[in-house]
Amino acid sequence: MQQLEQTLKTALQAAAQAVFNQDIPAASLVLQPTRKDFAGSFTLVTFPLTKAFGKGPEQIGQALGEWLKANEPAVRGYNVVKGFLNLEIADAEWLKLFTELAQQPAGTPVPFDGPKKVVVEYSSPNTNKPLHLGHLRNNFLGYSVAEILKATGATVTKANLVNDRGIHICKSMIAYQRFGEGATPESMGLKGDHLAGKYYVLFEKHYREEIKQLEAEGVTNEVAKKQAPLMLEAQQMLQQWEAGDEEVMALWHRMNGWVYDGFNATYANIGVDFDKFYYESGTYLLGKERVEEGLQKGVFFKKENGSVWVDLQAEGLDEKLLLRADGTSVYITQDLGTAELKYQDFGYDSSIYVIADEQNYHMQVLQATLKKLGKPYADAIHHLSYGMVDLPSGKMKSREGTVVDADELVKEVEEAAEAATLEKGKTEGLSEEELADLYHTLGLGALKYYLLKVDPKKRMLFNPAESVRLEGDTGPFIQYSYARISKIRRDAEATGVAAEADFSQLGSLHPAEAELIQQLAGYAGVVAEAARALSPAVVAQYAYEVAKSYNRFYTEVPILKEADLVKKTFRVALSAKTADTIKASLGLLGIDVPERM
Repeated sequence: MQQLEQTLKTALQAAAQAVFNQDIPAASLVLQPTRKDFAGSFTLVTFPLTKAFGKGPEQIGQALGEWLKANEPAVRGYNVVKGFLNLEIADAEWLKLFTELAQQPAGTPVPFDGPKKVVVEYSSPNTNKPLHLGHLRNNFLGYSVAEILKATGATVTKANLVNDRGIHICKSMIAYQRFGEGATPESMGLKGDHLAGKYYVLFEKHYREEIKQLEAEGVTNEVAKKQAPLMLEAQQMLQQWEAGDEEVMALWHRMNGWVYDGFNATYANIGVDFDKFYYESGTYLLGKERVEEGLQKGVFFKKENGSVWVDLQAEGLDEKLLLRADGTSVYITQDLGTAELKYQDFGYDSSIYVIADEQNYHMQVLQATLKKLGKPYADAIHHLSYGMVDLPSGKMKSREGTVVDADELVKEVEEAAEAATLEKGKTEGLSEEELADLYHTLGLGALKYYLLKVDPKKRMLFNPAESVRLEGDTGPFIQYSYARISKIRRDAEATGVAAEADFSQLGSLHPAEAELIQQLAGYAGVVAEAARALSPAVVAQYAYEVAKSYNRFYTEVPILKEADLVKKTFRVALSAKTADTIKASLGLLGIDVPERM
């Protein structure tokens, strides 16, 4: 596609010189896809040329178009709409381009001038609760961004920082001590992460009751929150944990072990993976060392109560707590340590943090603090800030138990996929195991596509009914397009029709064929754009547009019923390349494709 665009730009430069005696830099000639309601494939906006050429935009378009039609073989025709010159490309050029695409090996790295050593940190769960809908958007975004960057040839490490310590973890531990009565995942029939989450919710329930009781005794709300017995116990447990208390550490290891088993099962089920795990319990001590380093350098300071702070007011931020007065660490303490460990391990030139936009300020503070310390990797930090996921009923709150559980949601979309498939009556010939795999593939495809097709920066409303819809702008619609082509490929192979790559004798193309070739040729540009924007939504939209173009092609021209063998062979090859492109695109989103559907 780039070569074709360069051919057109060179021809436009020649046309400008021949007609207007003007030298125009290629960089100033911006070609864009022609709107679908106009004839043409590429459009040049002529308004910017009016001053140099001394003519109106329509006159310029007419003159350039006429010259190109007469002198450039790649241009079959043109039309001018106000200040827009729409160029129609000769069929021979599309066939030449498709021949090159068909011969291109799968997995060829996409040209991209971005970072070459990248760490993508995502998931970052807390070990006091199971994964929920918000975590799913995080996991799917992180996994997809990593895959997109890998497609550009970058060396990418998928990292997961597990928040396995801190006051929130102590809350679930205290609640288990108080109300657990020796329960285990086995005795309760629950996944370990669900069991821990149950006690986190219980802590908050009883904590609120204690606050109300204190308020009834005349204590202010602010004081009651600090003096509630459960909160005092949790704070004491955190100090005991940092001091290495044997009993506290034993309970911590036990409960975290349950949670990790639960997390791993969920990760396997939703199809995400990691190359490296970091644990807050293993990084906060290094973070404390960096705090001490900052004190020695004079870039951090202590307050009278012994707490340690950094003053970032000159950076447009505020003063930030780095270490509590009792010596226990806060989130940013371990973040300082983790950033250093990742750099030691991988020497990244880009470290991407997939974290919700609620933490925008925190990430600005982290980067500014690392710059204060003079760390060479401070500028490499990039926050992929994504919008939160809301429910129709409002914001999700883990402590109140008002979340959409990830495991339950995946099960729900699988059941929806099963119902839709059975309704269409397309299950013949598939075993029970194959059907179960199909429902999982379709359900997870629907869920991932729904969460990834929205620009990451946008806050989104999760509508359960809409998310499991299996038609329209959905993952299953694109998956169905792939399955349809898979059947065509099987039938073609069975009848001896090979998808050959030489179509020089084909002649003319149907408009739907030319449109589809143009779509397929845009793959590399789409991946590069998605990598630059760190936005899987760009790939999702592309995959949908390819599927739509193919369905138009499938509807308007015969494929296996075509009598002309050359045309039939070409259309099978075009179908095959479309299937490969759909599979590659959805693969970048972490979505599998079914061979039968």
